[in-house]
Amino acid sequence: MSDNITIAVSKGRIFKDAMPLLAALDIYPTEAPETTRKLILETNRPEVKIIIVRATDVPTYVEYGAADIGIAGKDVLLEYNGNGLYEPLDLKIAQCRMVVAELKNSRNEDRGGRKRIATKYVNIARNYFASQGKQVEIIKLYGSMELAPVLGLADQIVDLVDTGNTLKANGLVEVETITDISSRLIVNKGAMKMKNDLIKPMLEKLTEVVAAK
Repeated sequence: MSDNITIAVSKGRIFKDAMPLLAALDIYPTEAPETTRKLILETNRPEVKIIIVRATDVPTYVEYGAADIGIAGKDVLLEYNGNGLYEPLDLKIAQCRMVVAELKNSRNEDRGGRKRIATKYVNIARNYFASQGKQVEIIKLYGSMELAPVLGLADQIVDLVDTGNTLKANGLVEVETITDISSRLIVNKGAMKMKNDLIKPMLEKLTEVVAAK
C-alpha cells in the first residue's frame, strides 16, 4: 500500500475556501496556486500532494485513481457520469444555488409547448425538467448564459447563482430553485479501501471541523 495521498482541487473560490480545511489537517501547500504555474504542489507533509485541475475534471481524476481525494462542487458531481467514487462529506464551502431564471416580465414565446433552456448544466437541467413532467429543448452554452434570453436564443436559463447581481444587471429574475450547491469531499473507492488508515482520520477530522462551523 502506498503511504502517499494526492488531493485534487481546482483554482479559485473552492481552493480559497478549502485552505482552512486543509490547514485543519495540517496540510499547507508550499506554493500558492495563484502565483505558480505548477500543477502538482508539494505540501509541508512529504506524503501529501495537491494537484490543480479544472473543476469539472476533479471527479474524473478521483474516479480513475490519479487522485485519492478531491474537492468538487455538487454541480460538477450532478453533471458527472461515473460511479468510481464516494461522496462522504458536505464541506459546506463555496455555497451557491442552481436556479432557473428568465427575463423579468417574460411572456415565454410559445414554441409548440417546449421551452428553450440555455445552460452548461445539461444533465441537471434535463433531469430537473423531466422530474417536473416538462418537455424542454436544451441548448448547451459554455458561458454568458444571461445573454440567451436577452437575445431571444432561449426562454430560460439554468445556472449557478450566488448573489444574483449578474442576473439582475441583465434584466433576469430567478423563477425556480433547483437545488442548493456546495463543495463536497470525494474519495476514490479503491483508495478508501487500500488507504483507509490514512483517509479515515482525515475524514473524521474534517467532519468535526465542518460540524463546528
